[in-house]
Order: sequence, then C-alpha cells, then structure tokens
Amino acid sequence: MAEAPETKYFHHDLKLSPQSHPPSTTFPAKLAYWTFGNPSNPAILLPTCYGGKLATTLPFLYDPSAATPTSSPPIFPSTKYFTIVVGLLGGSESSSPSNTPSPHHGTKFPHTTYEDNIRLQHALCTQHLGVAHLHAYIGFSMGGQQAYHMSALFPDFASHAVVLAGSARTSWHNYCFLEGPKAALASAVDFHDGAYDAPPKKGVRAFGRVYSAWALSQAWFRERCWEQLGFANLEEYLKSRWDDFQFDANDLLCMLWTWQAGDIGLYHEEDGGDLGKALGRIRAKMLLLPSRTDAYFPPEDNEEEVKHLKNGKFEVIPSIWGHMAGGGGGTKEDNEFIKQQIAQFLDISR
Repeated sequence: MAEAPETKYFHHDLKLSPQSHPPSTTFPAKLAYWTFGNPSNPAILLPTCYGGKLATTLPFLYDPSAATPTSSPPIFPSTKYFTIVVGLLGGSESSSPSNTPSPHHGTKFPHTTYEDNIRLQHALCTQHLGVAHLHAYIGFSMGGQQAYHMSALFPDFASHAVVLAGSARTSWHNYCFLEGPKAALASAVDFHDGAYDAPPKKGVRAFGRVYSAWALSQAWFRERCWEQLGFANLEEYLKSRWDDFQFDANDLLCMLWTWQAGDIGLYHEEDGGDLGKALGRIRAKMLLLPSRTDAYFPPEDNEEEVKHLKNGKFEVIPSIWGHMAGGGGGTKEDNEFIKQQIAQFLDISR
C-alpha cells in the first residue's frame, strides 16, 4: 500500500477459554488493528494468518495500491466499506510471547485458542469500534479457521463468512504436518527450550526449511515456479523466502498451538464433538474456497463440510501454488478468481 495506516491497539481483560492454558483465567490482551473507511458503511473483518501481518493480510481485496495495470480494482473500496484488519494473538503485533512484559513474556505466555481470538475481536468491534454487525468475515488459512469460529461462537454477528484455504477442524494430517517444523525448531541447539537470550536463528531456519515444501504443491516444484519469482534456482528461493523467517521463535510456536487446537466442535458439549452438528448450527452464509493443490487444507475437507452447512457454497481455486494461492501468495489469476468468487457471493457489482 502507498502508506501504511497507524497501527492501533485495543486493550481488553480477556477471560481465556476452557481449552486455553491456563484455562479460564483473565489475561490483559492487546489487539493490533487497522481500519479503512467510514464505520457507518458495511463492515468487513479480515484476520491475519500464520506468519501474516496486518500489511500482508489480503490487501488485494481492499487496497487500491495493490492493484496492477492488468488486475481488477479491489472489491472493498474504503468509500463503500468499513474494513477492519486484526492481528492474531501470538502473531507479534497483537499480544505475543515476544512483546508481552513479565509475567507473561516468552515461555510464560498463555496457550491461546481461536475462541480467545474471536472473543477479543468481537469485543473490539462491539465495545470499541461501535460495529454491532459484520457484513462479512473473510480469512485465509488460520484466518479462514477464525471465520468458522466467529460463525460458531457468534452465529448472528456476521451475515457472511469466507473461508480461504481453511477448515472447521484441524485435521489429524494437518496436525501431524505441523509437528515437523515444530520439532525442527524446538530441537535446535540455540532454542534453549524457549528461554533464549538471542534469536535462535538456526532453529528458525530449520523451521522454515521444513515448512517450505508443504506451503506449495508438487506441481509448483515440478514446473520450477521459483523462476516466475525471479530466482535462478531453488536454493536461491529457499534462502530468500524461508531461511530468515521474520518471526520470534516463541511466537511461531504460540500460533502453531492455536492452529493445532482448532475445532468448532468443542463449543456444544451436547453434540459430543460431532463436527457435522457444529456445522449445522452455523447461520451465516458461508463460502468455502480451498486451493486445488493445498497439501494441508485439501479441498476434500471443505467438500465434506459444506454438506452440513445450512447455506454454504464450495468452489475450488484452480492453482498449482498450493496453500499460498488462497492468501494472495499465488498468481494474479488466483487473486482475480478469489475476488470474482467473493464478489459473486456478496452480490457486489464490478
């Protein structure tokens, strides 16, 4: 964007969820956020994802400067919509192990859940911004999972929700994938069980190397797509994009814990953890947009979920850019497809 807006912070005494560690305690939370437009216009909320920042969260949907000569304009201009971008707990902008003072600094930071994030975001909207209702909640990856959790926890708060490469429950395969980069980081000689004095660069580099193959597809590697990004070979790409992951190590593990614990089936004990029943309770209109080649949020998960939604639509992003295609990290064609599908879903004329 031409010039980043001022990052604002919402401070709130948050009662942590029963699934958090420690459970059901009060935590002095800080939520980082941006806003664009007039609060009197229909509100759109965009949460960050794993490794995402406010500045990198779906700017092609709302930021005119993100457009290119060959792309269509953003579908949420500030003249017509009030866009709110919020940071994930643990994501280094909102409360995180790296930026929270004692007694919650570093390894003493609580394990937070999606429920904690959603209740904090809801408080921001209703208690601070004066937003009593969202026209749409739209998220990618962990943001897409948050879209599900907002719809489950506050079923009348958002009229529409868009899940970009996410799921209602973190699958066991997804959980197991995350164990790989987590183990690489935690086993590094400079991690020191999270009590490091200097950034554990070896651990973070190992984390990025393990993660890198999962974020993209086999076809992406087969077709040498790093060359489209201007890299002469794969090693150049890995060094530039994955070796220096710009996140604190404990922040990475904090977000990862939230991701692994994701499950909307936890909210109604009478359902016995039945995901289909949890999905059936959702009243928002849902658009599920997985990437065809996503290795850890595969289309099959959303295809099964949409069967249980009262008002759900399922479309697949036809891309070889794997998981990255869902959040703006793929091609311009991927972004145009996403904008087109969301515009049709929300009945936006373009």
